[in-house]
Amino acid sequence: MISVRTAALAALALAPALAAAEHAGNDSIRKNGYQGPQTCEECHPGTARTFLDTVHWKHASRVDNVDNLDPRAEYGMQNRIYTFCNGNDIVNTLKEIPANELGKTKLTGCDTCHPGDGIQDVGSKGPEAEAAIDCLVCHSARYDWSKRKPYKRADGQIAIGQDRSVEAALAVGKPGVKNCMACHESAGGGTHIKRGFAFDAEHDVHAAKGTVCAYCHAGKDHKSPTGFDPNNWANDGVRRSCEGCHGLKPHSDDDYDRHTARIACQTCHIPTAGGAVAKDFTHWAKDEATGFWEPSTINREVSVTKPVYAWFNGTVRNEPHLIAPKGNRKDPKSKIAPFKVYEGRAYYDAYTGKLLSMDFAQPTATGDTLAGVASAAKTLGIAKYKPVPGWQKIYFANSHLVTKSKALTCDRCHSESGQLDFDSLGYTPAEVKKRKLDSAALWFEKLHQKEMKKEEW
Repeated sequence: MISVRTAALAALALAPALAAAEHAGNDSIRKNGYQGPQTCEECHPGTARTFLDTVHWKHASRVDNVDNLDPRAEYGMQNRIYTFCNGNDIVNTLKEIPANELGKTKLTGCDTCHPGDGIQDVGSKGPEAEAAIDCLVCHSARYDWSKRKPYKRADGQIAIGQDRSVEAALAVGKPGVKNCMACHESAGGGTHIKRGFAFDAEHDVHAAKGTVCAYCHAGKDHKSPTGFDPNNWANDGVRRSCEGCHGLKPHSDDDYDRHTARIACQTCHIPTAGGAVAKDFTHWAKDEATGFWEPSTINREVSVTKPVYAWFNGTVRNEPHLIAPKGNRKDPKSKIAPFKVYEGRAYYDAYTGKLLSMDFAQPTATGDTLAGVASAAKTLGIAKYKPVPGWQKIYFANSHLVTKSKALTCDRCHSESGQLDFDSLGYTPAEVKKRKLDSAALWFEKLHQKEMKKEEW
């Protein structure tokens, strides 16, 4: 019988070849041109309407694993306030930034990655919204990204351009890495800033094998599967895990396989992180060349920082100053998992203790952060508030930068200077000593045998 892992790897190897086949609708496109979603619906009727109910369109969903949320409401980039972005689609919709001291302005907004046209925006419904969907931004291998930028229409409204050319439409297939990374890699203000990972052959073993994002995140009816992340709330109700492809016993080593019951795959196979580790939204830094201001940020390169490890059962502690994984040793659903810890400084309301949002238009032009808070408060209908600076700590799950050759081995964790902090994970000094959790006595013979084979003694 073929194992789950063998079958998955075989399918993975075939994925690039299958994606190269010409799309069945190309003859019609050559003859009639490409008219947007209505052309796609000739073969895929009802798909546009279905897409309007996905996270990629709504930027929000009901959330059932995060503390202190209304179970009847939807949360996500559309309306959420936290200190990595400190804004959302509502207060930072597409707009023209006021002229700075150099007389420069620009068109921008948090929703520039939304797959609509900017007029039919986040969460919109109806025939006009369906017609505005940019199918090719996700599905074309020849999308002209220079066309995908904000512009001002004759009526003064700010819209997002789309590439609806025949050339782009003739290159339709499952989303490639570029299609996904155009938004997901550049989220948070620049490349690699938010999550700090690069999905390429140098940094991820899956990318090195030719895997594309849509292989693991393959959805049905455009509902994309995702993992559990304390920071990522909105979801399509479909979850994905390493075990889905690799099974519960992915190693040829029983000792390693015993670890999978309480240690997440990512703990050993993603030993590093990267991206922004801190931001200050109360003080912005000026770019002298452009005259525009940006939040002060401390950023790290891909794959250079050590993760923080914590027990995680998929549920999230959500408080004004902390967003963190929940779980503990006694919970059988919890596993030790790696996280990038980020800290952000922003304004809180002294009256309510809640985090205040910020409209980026004013501080981008002038550096006046309180003007941004005032504009956001007006948009959100907050009449009385008192802004005071405060810090929030956020745990980002590490789910990419997967390595096989540099995965943690016994000695990387079970030593006094090891990767894991057993004390913070709930292990007592007496238990660590009794079980030899920080000693070479636990693993020396096993690793020595491997070293002998490797060196061909």
